[in-house]
Amino acid sequence: MHRMAQPLFPWRWLALPLSLALLAGSGVAHADEEDHERARKALQAGEVLPLKTILERVERAYPGQVMDVELERDHEGRSERWIYKVKVLRSGGALVRLKVDARDGTVLGSKPSRPHREPGDR
Repeated sequence: MHRMAQPLFPWRWLALPLSLALLAGSGVAHADEEDHERARKALQAGEVLPLKTILERVERAYPGQVMDVELERDHEGRSERWIYKVKVLRSGGALVRLKVDARDGTVLGSKPSRPHREPGDR
């Protein structure tokens, strides 16, 4: 019976996908750097309040633990503005998503966030 030789390095089949993933990841890192630079410039130009100020205001209105913060450009209609999106874990376990005007700290909207469910949870 003829037996096929096993490859010496079975992981070599992962080399191309892994290389592509690393290259794609470098693009993400570059995009993150650009986002940080845009946010820094917006802060210096007075277009946004410092995150510390925003979080102090959010904490007063929505006590809890801040779980996530994003700064984004919001394109509503003809106008554009900076928006902080903040997720707060409230006492009792409720997760609330807030949309905050980055220029003045006004909470523009809030809604409960759906809890993450594992497959099989009911």
